[in-house]
Amino acid sequence: MGLQDDGPAPDAGADAGADAESAPLALKILVAGGFGAGKTTLVGSVSEIRPLRTEELLSRAGEMVDDTGGVGRKTTTTVAMDFGRITIRAGLSLYLFGTPGQDRFWFLWDELSQGALGAVVLADTRRLEDCFPAVDYFEHRRIPFVVAVNCFTDARRYGANEVARALDLEQGTPVVLCDARDKDSGKEVLVRLVEYAGRVHTARLLDSVGPPAGPH
Repeated sequence: MGLQDDGPAPDAGADAGADAESAPLALKILVAGGFGAGKTTLVGSVSEIRPLRTEELLSRAGEMVDDTGGVGRKTTTTVAMDFGRITIRAGLSLYLFGTPGQDRFWFLWDELSQGALGAVVLADTRRLEDCFPAVDYFEHRRIPFVVAVNCFTDARRYGANEVARALDLEQGTPVVLCDARDKDSGKEVLVRLVEYAGRVHTARLLDSVGPPAGPH
């Protein structure tokens, strides 16, 4: 009695490829910006889990180092980080890490930025200069970022091009207008960042590979 032919053996490589394509992908995103720009608000509005917050009440001593001009109603400040999670689409989730805005907490930024796909720099046009340090930080470390202008109701409105010129951004850096309190608005900012960061990282990868070798 001969052996029965059950057809070709399963392709283990193909199965592994299919598993890789279906495996969920989680990307790390930083949310940075100046003091009171709305970082905690953005993380909280878009997060599908209860966000982790490390906020403390502003103290009398803190008044000596924290400039609350333009954000006088702010009573708390982030002292470590905010954390949230949002699903952009099936199989793609973003882990959001909100950074503290004051100078004395910047030592945390290097730790938080490890492995980040990109960053959102929240800008408040009433205190636009406050986001300069975040812009410089990500430009110098070649971390892709978008500038999201949080449109406060009592702030003068500026167009994206005006903000880009005022911040002297590198050509191509996206500037978007948003409402950090609104989930859909915040999600649109994150989608723009993922798209932009994906293009930047792809271009860098192609540059590192170099042009194909010609015929000898």
